[in-house]
Amino acid sequence: MKKLALHWQIILGMVLGVAFALLMTYFSWGPKFIGDWIKPFGTIFINALKLIAVPLILGSLIKGISDLKDISQLSKMGARTIALYVGTTVIAVCLGLGVVNLVKPGNAISEETRTDLVESYGGVVNAAQEGARQQQEAGPLQALVDLVPENIIGAAGDNGNMLQVIFFAIFFGVCLILIPEKQGEVVKKFFDGFNDVILKMIDIIMITAPYGVFALLAALVVESPSADLFAALAMYALCVLLGMFLMICFYNLLVWVFTKRKPSFFMKGMSSVQLLAFSTSSSAATLPVTMDRVEKKLGVSEDVTSFVLPIGATINMDGTSLYQAVAAVFIAQAFGMDLSFGTQMGIVATATLASIGSAAVPGAGMVMLVIVLAQAGIPEAGLALIFAVDRPLDMCRTTVNVTGDATVSMLVAKSIGKLKDIDLLKKELRD
Repeated sequence: MKKLALHWQIILGMVLGVAFALLMTYFSWGPKFIGDWIKPFGTIFINALKLIAVPLILGSLIKGISDLKDISQLSKMGARTIALYVGTTVIAVCLGLGVVNLVKPGNAISEETRTDLVESYGGVVNAAQEGARQQQEAGPLQALVDLVPENIIGAAGDNGNMLQVIFFAIFFGVCLILIPEKQGEVVKKFFDGFNDVILKMIDIIMITAPYGVFALLAALVVESPSADLFAALAMYALCVLLGMFLMICFYNLLVWVFTKRKPSFFMKGMSSVQLLAFSTSSSAATLPVTMDRVEKKLGVSEDVTSFVLPIGATINMDGTSLYQAVAAVFIAQAFGMDLSFGTQMGIVATATLASIGSAAVPGAGMVMLVIVLAQAGIPEAGLALIFAVDRPLDMCRTTVNVTGDATVSMLVAKSIGKLKDIDLLKKELRD
């Protein structure tokens, strides 16, 4: 018998978790049984995700930056590539924030359900709100001061200081490039292996995801058995999908304006890549096909694709960062938290930087979301609200990620005169 794919296992775990919890509510001892014997496994799963957040950031960012080999690669083509990737990521986050603030899916939750949630996670919510108040009382440059840690070990010991870890990882990676290659070779090999180990840890943790989802959903249902919570979850998923659709439209607009290629040409060339990305949920697994299609179907020269696309698979996670922005605000709305403009701008910065360190493998986006929530002072327990629909959305956001990579490669190629003329490309395709 063929083994079910992981995303189907997660969906099955979600359904069974809800069904089991509904069944247990008919027994007086049922909710207590779930709280004592089922919910802890969901907590362990969330803790496992939080456990590898800091190592993942360190490994992915240092490896990604050191793979540039030479600072000179950050010259003409490199600088444009990085600027475009960061720019599209910021736009994706802002787009996600715009959609979720306009639709307000978390506000669909009734006050009674919200009260139940706050009571269930009261200590976490109170601590988050106190942290948010302290942040609002700080001076205008406090965010800049907080960016540089006085002790990296201390910063790495608290997920709420993740921006400091990101700063250290970027600083370390750049300095690793600047020293002679022979001297840095051992360090680079260490972080290459370190990153591989962390990715394997993600694989193992994701194997337990169906059981974690079962436990999380079962606990959520018995603690707040309200239909409006699931209606709000559906609205949240629609917000993410709407944001991703708008981002795809934005990519087509960029390609049309700057390269004069029609959206139909771009989407036709990317269709096979998008389908593969959707099915694998991995930008890294899709990379060979992305490079082949972008070169042969979209007309980008090989030297551009070989430089721009691997970097994109490492640092360009537009779909992931958009989803993180929507998820963070939705969870805050669900807990009745009113996020200030400054806090939401902090989400823009954190989601952008966290997406750079997000591994191009299934499930890494959820780990990065822990970082965004912690930095914004939003209860990490709110992950229980959204994990049920994370896997299908993960498939969609990977499609956005690879489309963004292809878009940037076309823009870079056009800017340096290495995008083939469309008539020449059509002739080559006929031949």
